[in-house]
Amino acid sequence: MTDLLVFREQLKKFYSKYELYLTPVFKFLLALVTLVMINSSIGYMSELKKTTVVLVLALMCSVLPMNFIVVVATAVTLGHLYKFSLECALVMLVLFLLLFILYFRFASNDTIAVLLTPLCFILKIPYIIPIAMGLVGTPASAVSVASGIIVYYTVNYMIGSASVLSTFEEDGALEKFRFVIDGMLDNKTMFMTIAAFVGTMIVVYLIRRLKVDYAWTIAIVTGALLDVLVLLFGDLMYNTKLSILGLIVGSVVSVLLAKILEFFVFNVDYSRTEYVQFEDDEYYYYVKAVPKNTVAVPQKRVKTIRVPEKAVREQKRDR
Repeated sequence: MTDLLVFREQLKKFYSKYELYLTPVFKFLLALVTLVMINSSIGYMSELKKTTVVLVLALMCSVLPMNFIVVVATAVTLGHLYKFSLECALVMLVLFLLLFILYFRFASNDTIAVLLTPLCFILKIPYIIPIAMGLVGTPASAVSVASGIIVYYTVNYMIGSASVLSTFEEDGALEKFRFVIDGMLDNKTMFMTIAAFVGTMIVVYLIRRLKVDYAWTIAIVTGALLDVLVLLFGDLMYNTKLSILGLIVGSVVSVLLAKILEFFVFNVDYSRTEYVQFEDDEYYYYVKAVPKNTVAVPQKRVKTIRVPEKAVREQKRDR
């Protein structure tokens, strides 16, 4: 445990020292992974899949604010959908505009949640999102999480319906619009996932703020169980074709990842909890102080050994 604490302190010290250089690198990697995932999942416009284009866009994102990554990802998604179907691109454009209004109004600082939610769905570990955002976010983060879920399921539905959309006549734009919109509104899996994730996130947020020992651990376990129960209930009610094995494995992995997040963000020693009571002219104060788990990072010292000049002269004379 001590070695892990030393590693954490060294990592924090390293990041604080080189933050000016590491932040653009992280933004570049996040943008790069996002664009690669979009291109591999949709990938209808070959021009946007070129390595040069992807690298240039990622480099632009690395020196601009985080929200610019969301804008670039949106533009690339719309470009691929335009190549796939004009009607789908128009529907997604309207949807993106509505989501952007909600996002910038309520959760403009949760860029990471908007980007990671679809990525985690693609990587088959989506259940970490509501737990993680409940631990480090606020209730307003539900807007970002819900937006990411809507984007993922909508795009996935459009791409999955490619064979059906190709059967419509060229002048059947109205029928295509109706088919896409009806499919979005009838997507029970999407709405059940939104309900499960938002509910889980809020419950985790409320529990981890309680003044009890091991509140974060209780919040993680409770959130994971609640997420599983809501998704299973939705599967029984609406036949969402949920993978039970994938849900269980994904939830276990999410709990482990959440514990790693807790270690780096909120690692305290409850065995050394102290209770302090004091008063002033108007109030009595009862304070519970829980110390953080910290260790002193070993410092490397270079010791210089100076040889007396007299000894050096004697050695030269003996030679």
